Amino acid sequence: QVQLVQSGGGLVRAGDSLRLSCAASGSTFSNYDIGWFRQAPGKEREFVAAISRGGRYTYSVDSVKGRFTNSRENAKNTAYLQINSLKPDDTGVYYCAAGQSYGSNRPASYRYWGQGTQVTVSS
Repeated sequence: QVQLVQSGGGLVRAGDSLRLSCAASGSTFSNYDIGWFRQAPGKEREFVAAISRGGRYTYSVDSVKGRFTNSRENAKNTAYLQINSLKPDDTGVYYCAAGQSYGSNRPASYRYWGQGTQVTVSS
């Protein structure tokens, strides 16, 4: 099993940056691909980015490309989502998830989930 604990959200202004962290414990972190999702109020959970288990491959959806960067440090059992040039539309709860289907946009592909961290962007 993998336990994921998230941190790094907050209330920011448009144009600011945030780095979200996803710290893992339990099973071997490097055995898992990481996906990032977000859920805006009243909307379904939306896939935004992924990173392969070794960190060699990364992916982000077109709507966030150029602003979202995901990375990981397996030696620290931690994955990161750097978000730059934040917009009010980025507001929502952000989740990291661990699975073994790199790049999948389906929540069901991920077995373990973080608790979520709130990102609120004011205009």
